[in-house]
Amino acid sequence: MPSTLDNPLREGVRLEKTADPCTVIIFGASGDLTKRKLVPALYRLTQQRLLPAEFAIIGFARSPMSHDEFRDKMKDAIVTYSEAKQVDEQVWESFAKGIFYVAGDVNNAEAYQEISKLLNQIDRERGTAGNRVFYLSTSPSLYAEAIQQLGAARLAKPEGKGWTRIIIEKPFGHDLASAKELNTEAAKVFDEEQVYRIDHYLGKETVQNLMVFRFANGIFEPIWNRRYVDHVQITNSEAIGVEGRGGYYDTAGVLRDMIQNHVFQVTSLIAMEPPISLSANAVRDEKIKAMQAVRAIPSDQVNECAVRGQYAAGAVEGKPVPGYRDEKDVKANSQTDTFAAVKLYFDNWRWADVPFYLRSGKRMPKRVTEIAIQFRKAPLQLFKSAEQVIEPNVLVIRVQPDEGITLRIGAKVPGQVTRIRWVNMDFRYGASFGVQSPEAYERLLLDCILGDSTLYARRDMTERGWEIVMPILDAWQNSKEEIPKYEAGTWGPAEADELIERDGREWRRP
Repeated sequence: MPSTLDNPLREGVRLEKTADPCTVIIFGASGDLTKRKLVPALYRLTQQRLLPAEFAIIGFARSPMSHDEFRDKMKDAIVTYSEAKQVDEQVWESFAKGIFYVAGDVNNAEAYQEISKLLNQIDRERGTAGNRVFYLSTSPSLYAEAIQQLGAARLAKPEGKGWTRIIIEKPFGHDLASAKELNTEAAKVFDEEQVYRIDHYLGKETVQNLMVFRFANGIFEPIWNRRYVDHVQITNSEAIGVEGRGGYYDTAGVLRDMIQNHVFQVTSLIAMEPPISLSANAVRDEKIKAMQAVRAIPSDQVNECAVRGQYAAGAVEGKPVPGYRDEKDVKANSQTDTFAAVKLYFDNWRWADVPFYLRSGKRMPKRVTEIAIQFRKAPLQLFKSAEQVIEPNVLVIRVQPDEGITLRIGAKVPGQVTRIRWVNMDFRYGASFGVQSPEAYERLLLDCILGDSTLYARRDMTERGWEIVMPILDAWQNSKEEIPKYEAGTWGPAEADELIERDGREWRRP
């Protein structure tokens, strides 16, 4: 695998920073996230020499396990879930020596004493200097308890010259009240500078490149406003269903699970003003300013601004799939949204009267996340003789898969007659740079160890996301109407098309 330092998009950035020695303590270490993402990401960072030799991992979960058993499981996970499907034995031997395990319950104070003893031992034996990252990858219902126990065990505040940070996985709350409560609990134990609320979408290379694209290119920022942009569409679609997570998903839904965090984070990068610097708070200040400008949705106008849907039986990629209500652990009369579309307006100088159409759903035709910025049409129809409808220019930023950027323009077809064909100017990361983009968790874990919170959500941002969607969630919860259905393998219910067509526009087909 190519080194991260070979990635041209990162050249000159990582060279300026060196990761401190530290220990990462993973709560919920027997879960899927640890084996699929976290440990493979830490292994790859070690392989790329982005982490120091003075590094360690402590897995913490209820399952009884020895250090060696946990190491074997993590090696299997790296082989299974790493793209290379193998480990470098020399790298693994060094990496494995720093892997440890503690069995215990999150609510058991004695378990934290065991963690504390092991941390002190690791500091002495591996030179980790008292630097710690606690990663909460448990059930969200245990987050507050884990935070309180860390405080009670005196593990939350650094001792001596070391530092302590905590990464909290999404979902960050179930609604506005629970998000505020969790933020309050975290603030009782940790300083805000210590808290890293992770959103893995912000670790994707294309999302990171949004700021470079906007603010390093003089030709785009002058037209990035209401004078030239007709509307913005952000699509986040998945071909998969709930994948055995019916019990959780039936209490959440796509508006909670995707739009109020992932999609809003991306939206803020499109809508924000230029920051005064690239420091974490300068960037996050502009993101929250943009989201604070989102026009409130009155409770009696929810149906004009938001649509929900639920997938019925159908076919995805040629294979028949069951409807949502037939999935395991889903209620037979469930009204949970597996699709949502929302129209937002920003009441600010840049975006006044420019609609942002956001949609996210499961069991759609394919997996894709993209941002489409449609510009206004040319003001004068000069090419009437071309006997063609002049299309608007569209700038498409693909977050996944096939990360890249496309600009759609009109061009004359060669010949004696003026005919216009709409063509794409394409940029793809893989083809242009010849290197593989790092996994999102690699970037985000390394940023936390480096103390860079730019790509993490701040307290005010998490609460603002809930403030925007709460009128929609409340209206849907109180609605006596049956949730609209859409056939699996399609782009959502008919009501979603009506939402945008009422404005004389239509959804892009990614």
